[in-house]
Amino acid sequence: MSFTDSDIDAAIAALSEPGRLSEAQALVSRAAPSLERVLGSALHEGGWFDSAHNAAVREAVNTQDPQERLVAIRTLFAEETRLTMLVGVAVGLELARELGDPGAAAGTDKATDQED
Repeated sequence: MSFTDSDIDAAIAALSEPGRLSEAQALVSRAAPSLERVLGSALHEGGWFDSAHNAAVREAVNTQDPQERLVAIRTLFAEETRLTMLVGVAVGLELARELGDPGAAAGTDKATDQED
């Protein structure tokens, strides 16, 4: 399944409507401990927080100039947030696929596989 840029823009606009995410937020809140384990495992398996990450943390906190240290730490947090968000989206797409939503991820879904 492919989408145009305007399809994606329209879907994002729809998600921005007040109350649109209430049900999803409630579901995520209930499943948070399990989802956190899956996300942590995906980040670990992807090597996202390996020795290179630890070196970047050490470099940021050991920066001598306080202003430069603040910028380095803020940048590191922003990069980690973006990365975790993207991996979280991938986990969400796979979860939707596992639950049988055929439009959630590329590839086949269980409902189609079971019909064959």
